Amino acid sequence: MSSIRGLLSAVCVLLVATPAAAQLDSLLKNKLLNRAEKAVAEPAVSEQERENTLGQEWAAVIVGAGGLWANDRAQKYVNRVGRWVAANSERPTLAWKFGVLDSDAVNAFAAPGGYVFITRGLLLRLANEAELAGVLAHEIAHVVEKHHLQAMQTAAGTEFAGELAGDVAAAKSKNPQIAARLIGGIKETMLRGLDRSDEFEADRMGVVLAARAGYDPYGLPAVLQMIGTLNPARPELGLLFATHPDPDSRLDALDRVMSPALERYAVQELARDRFRVETGLAAK
Repeated sequence: MSSIRGLLSAVCVLLVATPAAAQLDSLLKNKLLNRAEKAVAEPAVSEQERENTLGQEWAAVIVGAGGLWANDRAQKYVNRVGRWVAANSERPTLAWKFGVLDSDAVNAFAAPGGYVFITRGLLLRLANEAELAGVLAHEIAHVVEKHHLQAMQTAAGTEFAGELAGDVAAAKSKNPQIAARLIGGIKETMLRGLDRSDEFEADRMGVVLAARAGYDPYGLPAVLQMIGTLNPARPELGLLFATHPDPDSRLDALDRVMSPALERYAVQELARDRFRVETGLAAK
């Protein structure tokens, strides 16, 4: 702060040293200094606030596609599991929010700032809480590593990268064109998916996060095995297979890093019965 003020004072000294600036009266100089001091004192929008704002826009697009599942018990349950796993991540202080989308699709999504979603179609195909934790941990890893922010900059174009570093909320109200590009970039990134390397990294981090949280780290591989048995031509699997590497490739990559390092954690929590009760599967 002091260095900025010193720079401002030096600029003013240079101004008054020129013939033209000598015509400035004391009132004008005071206004100039007051304006500069105000600009220095105003709190800048933090990078985290910008990420949160972008995440809100992203989450609105995701939820707007079909809404949340009208099952309060399942919603609260997924939030409990997700927040516990996120608390064991490298960004535990984010305002993490989890939700179950009312969709038959088999998929999960994340948005910058700590928004994570799983579809009803995937949730009800899981066998236990460890599998749920593994899926959520994969998405949490995307947020921790800011994969979506990087992907969106690529999708929207390098000239738009500066706008992502600006105040998105202000852009939405003051510049509709920028807001339209923001939403377009979000949709394009969702449909195109992340880089394969991002998905593999989220898998690797996901199994570690699940193990840290006390779950069997093989929950995520079990989900990938289950998905691999499904027919990729089914409509509810279209977006998943279009935006992710095939399950066999992901399992091969995980096998290289999981064995034997995580073998000793394979006896950790599965919580099969709790999962069935909290999701309503036990009643079926």
